[in-house]
Amino acid sequence: MAANSRPIDARGWLFEVQDLSAQTETWLRIAGVKSFTHNPSEGEETAETTSFESEGYAEQDVMQRGATLELEAWFRIDKTTKKQDSGQAYVDNVWSYRLGMDSHNPVRWRHQSQDTWVVWDATVTPGEQGGENNDKTSWSCTVTRSGKPTTAPVTGGQTALKSGGAA
Repeated sequence: MAANSRPIDARGWLFEVQDLSAQTETWLRIAGVKSFTHNPSEGEETAETTSFESEGYAEQDVMQRGATLELEAWFRIDKTTKKQDSGQAYVDNVWSYRLGMDSHNPVRWRHQSQDTWVVWDATVTPGEQGGENNDKTSWSCTVTRSGKPTTAPVTGGQTALKSGGAA
């Protein structure tokens, strides 16, 4: 496999948030992403199990798995309507204000070359927005997985979605 493998482009990753207020299942693409970091060990907890029998070598068991997904993007608006990108707007104006058990929302992500979505029940922490005199405005958020991840197949038309489209 190594001789026939190639690295994949980072710009091919797709990130979507489910609009829980929609009448039908609606996923909103988060547009303008310029970088992301998936940390599959964020929130991991271990129990130290070293004993005399360990012969001087540390031992541990993983007791909890966690994960985060940090997205950095450009703050995006529709050129005609001047409204914020629907995925970013949902994070900023809906999801970020929910508390307690209402703070959870499904998200999904995959590379465009993959035929399966990774799906998380998650919470979100809104990130900083800003810029200087000659900059474009930044946008960011951190998504934290809650519970065990699942997967879902990519179904018809999902590869051709544009920002704000439903899948």
